[in-house]
Amino acid sequence: MAPKFGTSGLRGLVVELTPELVADHVRAFIRACPTGTGLWVARDLRPSSPDLADVVLEAARGMGLATVDCGDVPTPALALAAMGAGAAAVMVTGSHIPADRNGLKFYLPGGEIAKADEAAILAALGQGGGTGQGPATASCPTAGADWVARYVTGFGPQALAGLKIGVWSHSAVSRDLLLATVTALGGTAVELGRSDIFIPVDTEAVAPEARVAIAGWAAEFGLDAVISTDGDGDRPLLADAAGRVIVGDVLGQITAASLGAEVVVTPVSSNTGVEAGGKFARVIRTKIGSPFVIAGMETAGDAKVVGYEANGGFLLGFTAQGPAGPLPPLATRDSLLPLIAPLSLAKAAGGLAALVAAEPARFTAADRLEGIEPEASKTFLAMLETNPAQLAAFFAPLADTVAATDRTDGLRFTLGSGRILHMRPSGNAPEFRLYVEAESPEIAAQMLDQGFASLRAMIG
Repeated sequence: MAPKFGTSGLRGLVVELTPELVADHVRAFIRACPTGTGLWVARDLRPSSPDLADVVLEAARGMGLATVDCGDVPTPALALAAMGAGAAAVMVTGSHIPADRNGLKFYLPGGEIAKADEAAILAALGQGGGTGQGPATASCPTAGADWVARYVTGFGPQALAGLKIGVWSHSAVSRDLLLATVTALGGTAVELGRSDIFIPVDTEAVAPEARVAIAGWAAEFGLDAVISTDGDGDRPLLADAAGRVIVGDVLGQITAASLGAEVVVTPVSSNTGVEAGGKFARVIRTKIGSPFVIAGMETAGDAKVVGYEANGGFLLGFTAQGPAGPLPPLATRDSLLPLIAPLSLAKAAGGLAALVAAEPARFTAADRLEGIEPEASKTFLAMLETNPAQLAAFFAPLADTVAATDRTDGLRFTLGSGRILHMRPSGNAPEFRLYVEAESPEIAAQMLDQGFASLRAMIG
């Protein structure tokens, strides 16, 4: 798939992310959007990221901007540092997608770009080189440590005392900071699975072999939990003492309640337990993607508002009070908060499994078909929507019928049983996503398998 600019910024094959194309997008961003005190840049650990970061920095300097290189740090750490300095930022990352792909995430001095900014950047492409030369690039060696310190301040140095926590390092740029966080909060950290080869980890669709490894580590080392993130560290992964992965929207529900949130904004792909629990004054549903969540959060007025996605990325929209101190707003996807908040509650609850069991009995599962181009996905969804016979054939193996259809983002079907099946093309990769929700994890897993069997038969 040719490089594409969308909800998660610029994404594409590394061989097609030429210096000219990348520089053009950086210059367009600078022309179209406020940059404040300059441009801060960081990168993930995939092999192509250092060279792409150099292109970004040089293009920004060519536009006359002051530039700061934060090195290898997670996306939320870069965003926190740049926003604190009143600067724009670019994160070089392909997030969870394979290493043959990469991309750029763009941040304004106030946070993530919105859909209107996206349109303005696209309109500013192709206008040539810069008009000046900025100063030599500075460095910021403290961005990662400052991200960790934010949560030590909020939760205190004993928040994880008594817990033995495995850190699945793989190739996540957050890995050393996750180890440091567990230790700084009083826990015992055990490093697991560090890799010098980039491993694409999707926290919304954890691979079966990864689940087996996590369960094995939990048993082998007697762990209370296993934590990790995706490649650029803005999506959390948390598993309990038995190695069972806790889905991101449940982490979001627990974290939101622990912070005293009044309004929750979350996409239609998140499970309905957030409404069923009755803990929040209002729940706002959006299309999938953090720009849509942020837009929803902006409608909450002065309420204590948070946002989260089914992948677990958590956005804090107000100054919350942690157990030990304040947590200022950070309206960008963050992985540390939805890891630390549930872990800090786990001991009193009798463990993570007991904490999760206290949530409404709504269970989700998700996965993706790779190699499916967006146009093929859209054609398939249009066929389902306009051909009742094909729709009935799709749901026949599930022995269920469609009671309602939500077209907010893709097609989300509420079935006669009350279960949910949601299909949509990925907005930034050649993938077709399937989400299901049911009253038990076993039924959700069965629905996911049956749904994918129907998908493979009908879409190829």
